[in-house]
Order: sequence, then structure tokens, then C-alpha cells
Amino acid sequence: MRGRALLSRALSPSLPPRGRALPQAVEAPAPRRRRAWAAREGMMVSQSGKSEQADAGKAVRGGPVSWLSFSLLVDGGGIIVYYDKEKKRHIEELKNRTSAVRPGQSVGTAAIGGPFKLLNHDGKPVTEKDFMGKWTLFYFGFTHCPDICPDELQKMAAAIDQIKEKAKLDVVPVFITVDPERETVEQVRDYVKEFHPDLIGLTGTTDEVRQAARAYRVYYMKTEEDGSDYLVDHSIVVYLMNPEMKFVKFYGKNYDTDSLADGIIKEIKDHK
Repeated sequence: MRGRALLSRALSPSLPPRGRALPQAVEAPAPRRRRAWAAREGMMVSQSGKSEQADAGKAVRGGPVSWLSFSLLVDGGGIIVYYDKEKKRHIEELKNRTSAVRPGQSVGTAAIGGPFKLLNHDGKPVTEKDFMGKWTLFYFGFTHCPDICPDELQKMAAAIDQIKEKAKLDVVPVFITVDPERETVEQVRDYVKEFHPDLIGLTGTTDEVRQAARAYRVYYMKTEEDGSDYLVDHSIVVYLMNPEMKFVKFYGKNYDTDSLADGIIKEIKDHK
């Protein structure tokens, strides 16, 4: 692990985006927001906020390469290659499962959705049956996310308010964490209340969350793990489920608040 950390500091590798069926993003814990962003841009930022790019550059350029440095480079390179292969495998698996589904396309009979058993942000057991009879939006993310998840949840919250105002329709927003190892019921409760009073937060055991994510064809994977400090790579999708808890449509990051609200209103009216 030490070799990997040294290699990451020296080289600051970033993985290029690849084509996939559902949009994804690499996200970081909120306390390390600037550091994670800088790492993806090819530099490191210390906890004080000072850039270490120049020092890192000197370390790379200066002096002959020692055998220790060389061995770390080789070992670290192997780790990177292994991680890259694993990520490709996960993405291909996701693409195969969702090849018949395209963003923005209504495919009401698609095999998305299914049974799950989780805890809501009040600590009470919840299953998919609790959402029967309601139009529901599901978003999978994590509370330590610095940018993507807050943006998507703010958009979803604003959209359901627009739907209520424009069409007098009620839609239930739901957030499901993909990071149950770090995120307790209390943390999820505090998080969802920052966005909308009606937003429901769900968490559970690792196996329970995995089952829910699998039912909705959600890709997620921890990366650059160092204890409790790690990034999470996951799908960025808002799922619309009808009152029978059947999948209607999913909306990617390219939808803004207005188009999301208008699209949902159209789907609900067409359903009646």
C-alpha cells in the first residue's frame, strides 16, 4: 500500500472516461474535496490548501532513480494495470446488463427495479412495497460526495417542487447510499434534510445495499482505498418508478431541472 501511495503522489494518474451504458463519475469524500479534484487534475494539494505540484515535479526530475524507487514504480504500475482491468470488467458487465436501455428512452418493461430491504433515515425497515401507489424517483449516491451527488439531489428536489407547482402531482424522492460501510442512519438523515424535507434516505448492510443496486443495475466501486478515505465510482442516474413500482424511465446528468420536471410530468400524464 505504501508503494502505491508513493507512486500515486509521483505520477498522479487519472483514468480517462470510457463509453458506457450509464453515466458515471469519480467522487470523493467531502473533507478531501480539493485534494481529490487536484489529484485528478495531475497535482496534489496539502491539507492547508498549498499546491505540492512543484515539489512533486522536482522529486520526479531530480537525481538518478534508486533501485527502491524503481521497484516501487514496477509494483505500483502492476497495481494500476490490475485496477484498470477490473474497472473495465465492471463497466463491460454493466453495459451488457443495460444494452437494451438508452438514456431518456421510456422502456416500461425493462428489467430494472425489484425487491429490496433497507432502513430509512429514521431507522425503520423499508421495502419496495412501501412505495407502492406512489410515483417515485430513486437516486444512488453517497453522503461524502463533494460535487456530483449534491448537484443531482438539488436538481431532483427542485424538479419535484416544479412538478407540484405545474401539475399538482406528488412525486416521492429517494436517496440510497452506495457507501453503507461509512454512512450510518444518522448521517443519511442529516444529509437528506439538507436538500428537501420530503427526501427519503435509505441505507442498510453491505449485502442489502448491493442487492438494491443490482436490482436497479447500478454500478459502483470503491477506488484508491486508504482506510476510511476513498473515492467511489458509480452510475449517475435518476430512476422514475410508477405506482406499481415498475420502471418507467431514467434520466442522466444531461437533464437540467426544467427538462427533468417536464419529462416526468409527461410520463405521469401518459400513464393515466
